[in-house]
Amino acid sequence: MSVCFPQFLKTNAIAVFVVFVMSMMSGIALAQDDTPTRVPPPKAQVALDKINAEIRDLSESLKASSGDQKDAIQFRLFNKNNELRDVIGSAVESNDLPKDMLIEQVRFQQKYTEGAKTYLEDKLKTVGEQFNSAKAENKLSILNTYSEVQDYLNATFNAAWQNLMWLNKLGVQDESGEAQFEVLVAKNLRLTSASIEYFNQQVEAINSQLASAPEGDKAALQTSQLVLKQRIGIETESLRNLIVLGDDVGLETSEYKRQVFSVTGNITQDILDSKVLISLLSYWWSAAVDWLGDNAPQQLFQVFIFILILFVTRAVVKLVRKIVTKAVHNKNLKLSHLMQNFFVSMSGNIVWIIGIMVGLSQIGLNLAPILTGFGIAGVIIGFALQDTLSNFAAGMMLLIYRPFDVGDFVFAGGVDGKVSHMSLVNTTIRTFDNQIIIVPNSKIWGDVIKNVTHERTRRVDMVFGIGYGDDLLKAESVLHEIIEAHPAVLKSPEPNIRVHTLNTSSVDFIVRPWVKTDDYWDVYWDVTKEVKLRFDKEGISIPFPQQDVHLHMVDKLKSESNA
Repeated sequence: MSVCFPQFLKTNAIAVFVVFVMSMMSGIALAQDDTPTRVPPPKAQVALDKINAEIRDLSESLKASSGDQKDAIQFRLFNKNNELRDVIGSAVESNDLPKDMLIEQVRFQQKYTEGAKTYLEDKLKTVGEQFNSAKAENKLSILNTYSEVQDYLNATFNAAWQNLMWLNKLGVQDESGEAQFEVLVAKNLRLTSASIEYFNQQVEAINSQLASAPEGDKAALQTSQLVLKQRIGIETESLRNLIVLGDDVGLETSEYKRQVFSVTGNITQDILDSKVLISLLSYWWSAAVDWLGDNAPQQLFQVFIFILILFVTRAVVKLVRKIVTKAVHNKNLKLSHLMQNFFVSMSGNIVWIIGIMVGLSQIGLNLAPILTGFGIAGVIIGFALQDTLSNFAAGMMLLIYRPFDVGDFVFAGGVDGKVSHMSLVNTTIRTFDNQIIIVPNSKIWGDVIKNVTHERTRRVDMVFGIGYGDDLLKAESVLHEIIEAHPAVLKSPEPNIRVHTLNTSSVDFIVRPWVKTDDYWDVYWDVTKEVKLRFDKEGISIPFPQQDVHLHMVDKLKSESNA
């Protein structure tokens, strides 16, 4: 029985108990001296005589000691008994001592173990009463003492079974002792299992109270929960020890192994036992049936309410989107397509979120941890998606300031073309050669934006040149006729036609008519074509860059004479 001296064994009662046991040990030693069956091997006999002599001396010292000195002697006595058991166990295995002497030693160990078990059970009961009457803040310290007593009692059970095994090896069949031990183990298995079940129910009750208790009461409930979990741990360890002994004596322990697995969740080789596995599955099935019997009607009703709330939310989302769509398309508001889509989408999403939250609350889900988790996840995702959030922020700025809208021809982010789609993250631009280019909003907002079609009217800037020898006034008159004759040119603002530059090889006119934005390129191309045709018809030249080269011929003889 390998146990150390616990701190709780500091009473006069245990001192009397130890003296009684040690006196029995002294009797064993005297009996050995009077039983010269055969001369034992020197090593085992010397060890046995030495330990028995030390036990007698310690027992005598215990009578005259007090205080810390008595505690120290008690510690030595328990250790010496463990040494004695080690010698006995070695002798039983190797037959180093006479069989009669070993049988007598084991018999006295049985008496010692029985006395220790009775004392420890009484001590455990006393500590339990102190625990039940103690205040909540003192229960944890008492629980440490309780754990020490229980550990020592578990070791005592192991020692009792070891004593029976020693007798079997020595040829003594103690059927009565084995039967009593089997009954004792079965009884303690039932009691320990019932204690674990009771403490588990207490923990579940406290968990239910914590869910709805005010903040001021949670500290006391959490302390009680901690105490109960420690008690479950102590009892579970004791149950494990008893299961091993139950297997040794042939008891059916599959249900207890199932309980240990259910409490701890630790997968061991016992789970591979078919009986344990069947017991575990049966327990789960029974628990599921009981849960369905108790909670199925309420749970089904809550699920029905949840689904009903989702259907109602869906209808409300459609209604809200219709209302918001009609509102944002009001011409008086002059909202961009991006902002219109944003409001419509956000209104629907907000209604969905509210509906789902209400539905989850109806099925008994606590939303506080979920919202807290969303907050923490939002921070983590924010760090992971910095670029995306930058694009989102730029999209919000585009939504607010509206530098362009869907359908506008723009030069933005290094790309020019027609805006075909906008979102809060990126903008899709269709180029003039029908390519689709998706540009991140952060790149657009951080660069120059040129919106070509934002205004309803545009000025077409053209330059036409005539030769220096052509009639200036006639050319100006022709240009006025061409511009005024084109149906797409606006009367107001008036077109501007002026002699602009006396260039190196031409006299340049600027021609700047105003047109609707959609007619820009049609007017540009039509006027350019018509100018060429009319100038040719009127005999007005359109010069092009040219260079005159003049060659001067010099008389060869004159050149030679000069040379």
